[in-house]
Amino acid sequence: MASLAQHVAGLACPPLSGASGRRPAALTRPTALVCGTYALTKDERERERMCQLFDEASERCRTAPMEGVAFSPEDLDSAVESTDIDTDIGSLIKGTVFMTTSNGAYVDIQSKSTAFLPLDEACLLDINHIEEAGIRAGLVEEFMIIDENPGDETLILSLQAIQQDLAWERCRQLQAEDVVVTGKVIGGNKGGVVALVEGLKGFVPFSQVSSKSTAEELIDKELPLKFVEVDEEQGRLVLSNRKAMADSQAQLGIGSVVLGTVESLKPYGAFIDIGGINGLLHVSQISHDRVADISTVLQPGDTLKVMILSHDRERGRVSLSTKKLEPTPGDMIRNPKLVFEKADEMAQIFRQRIAQAEAMARADMLRFQPESGLTLSSEGILGPLSSDTPSDDSGEAQTTDE
Repeated sequence: MASLAQHVAGLACPPLSGASGRRPAALTRPTALVCGTYALTKDERERERMCQLFDEASERCRTAPMEGVAFSPEDLDSAVESTDIDTDIGSLIKGTVFMTTSNGAYVDIQSKSTAFLPLDEACLLDINHIEEAGIRAGLVEEFMIIDENPGDETLILSLQAIQQDLAWERCRQLQAEDVVVTGKVIGGNKGGVVALVEGLKGFVPFSQVSSKSTAEELIDKELPLKFVEVDEEQGRLVLSNRKAMADSQAQLGIGSVVLGTVESLKPYGAFIDIGGINGLLHVSQISHDRVADISTVLQPGDTLKVMILSHDRERGRVSLSTKKLEPTPGDMIRNPKLVFEKADEMAQIFRQRIAQAEAMARADMLRFQPESGLTLSSEGILGPLSSDTPSDDSGEAQTTDE
């Protein structure tokens, strides 16, 4: 700054022309020259510092890229190889989903290989979006390697394969335990229907369906089923609705009151669905009064209480009655609401009558077997022979004494 001022001060200025040849009075005074510097802001100083550091780092990378590095590129390749995971087809691998697309999800498996989970390998069910299977970014799961894309060496993963193995194992266990399961009908053909059980598609032949419904009528319905054949190697899963119905019917005692829904009407009676079991309410068992037209009493879709009269476990047939639940004859026609309100009470009376009738029949048999030590009370109840009841032996002894 001083040198610049000295330089400027030493410059010679030519005299101004004038009449007198002298300078104006204003120019005879000393002239001061002010000089200054440009001040940078804080952000600008930081930007210059970062640029300088970048230039220095760029120069080091160009001239000495390995300076300060404790290992060589060969050491890095060796370390990657030693920590690489098993990527053989069929092996299980743990990974984290980091991105989803309309076609599937990309998975980080902590390897130099890229991994992808296709949409159709996300679960056992048919889905349209990967999120329907619960696949979202951040999900940590175990996957199975099922293939490798030769073009870019991307590993193809599957969750469906793991779930399928678990589902077959579960079905084998349920078959061994003879358990009744619920299957949803999703299709059918002329031989039977296809039901979804434990995520697997099983076949139910029409010979093993308890009702006479067609495949179209059973679509989207849930059926109680039992396993007939579970063969993972052949991919065969055969189920039976009749066997499951036989189990359910075994729990329905005669005289039991159950809730049912009218499925269809026929001239001879109404078919009632009682929790997956198809029962027949014959026209003669609707009421004590004669029913000329069933549709005047019942309509498809009606909900009602019915009593179990009998069941054929082999054929899967159940006979029902509302007649036995009528407090007075004809109530089912005049006041069905009263019949349903009194259903449990009337069923209890019916069961007591049945028990008494059975006791009377057993007593008749025991009269020919006095050694049983049982007798029948005035109420029709069997009990032990009392000490004050004369027996044939005591009568004979009294006669002998006389």
